[in-house]
Amino acid sequence: MASKILFCPKQPPVIMELVHKLTPAGFELIPADVDTPEFYEAAAQAEYYLGFARRMGNEFFRAAPNLKLVQLTSAGYDQVDPEAAHKAKVPVSNNGGANAIAVAEHAMMLMLAVYKRVVQFHNHIVAGNWRVGNPADIRVHELSGATLGIVGLGNIGKKVARRAKAFDMKVQYYDIKRLTEDQEDALGVRFVLYDELLRTSDVVSLHVPLDDTTRKMIGPRELAMMKPESIIINTCRGPVIDEDALHDTLKAGKIFGAGLDVMVEEPPSPKHKLFSLPNVIFTPHSAGPTWENYIARFRNGFDNIQRVASGRAPLWVVAGQE
Repeated sequence: MASKILFCPKQPPVIMELVHKLTPAGFELIPADVDTPEFYEAAAQAEYYLGFARRMGNEFFRAAPNLKLVQLTSAGYDQVDPEAAHKAKVPVSNNGGANAIAVAEHAMMLMLAVYKRVVQFHNHIVAGNWRVGNPADIRVHELSGATLGIVGLGNIGKKVARRAKAFDMKVQYYDIKRLTEDQEDALGVRFVLYDELLRTSDVVSLHVPLDDTTRKMIGPRELAMMKPESIIINTCRGPVIDEDALHDTLKAGKIFGAGLDVMVEEPPSPKHKLFSLPNVIFTPHSAGPTWENYIARFRNGFDNIQRVASGRAPLWVVAGQE
């Protein structure tokens, strides 16, 4: 009998066709959307979960008593209750860096877009205005020679560091897990303390998981430390930044700008106060999914499921492991 994999949420037909093609022999894929009767019916039978995290607490694990692995297709796992996973003795793995290149590229794009005022200039042009203002008032900046401070030097952070070097940026980082001196030398990065990073960086790029230690880690105190011409980039999770504090800081012109791929509430209110500011650029939590890494996500996921099915330990475990 084929082992059942609960796949959630359902994806567009072209992606579902891709997933079915990659599903290994001996496994049956059951697509379902969360909180539907078919979801709970499939959960009751499933040995594996493949997909995005969707409120994975005690109720989820009780509904899926036969689970051997929760395999996420995302890097983030903040919707997984680690205590519930531990209690259920179900390991939870993320996507093994499948979207790291995409997010790193997106972070670099936001840095350029904010410093070059891409959206602001575009809006002026399509409104019939050419070169509004003077260079002293509407300043743009170069990345070359700027200091990039990376908060969180995991898979994504390391890839951002490598790409930043191609722009001749100086790269420093803060992470609770410090690299060895040889690793720092090989990557071309320098460790600094968190407050030091905020004070001395021209660009602060956030690449941390969301948990109790990182929620609102960028608040009024931290923003007040940043340089007047500095920018902040967030491609990890929205609640890492205190949005009220960011709004007040940007409105007062105390930092140059921000590039946000993520927000506290997604989708945000159409009248979100950050939308009124010209020095913020938004993208709709779109840094991770690229056509190239859809395949990588599912390939990593199915490989990990096969590992567990054959009695081996899963890779990329983020919660639930004994």
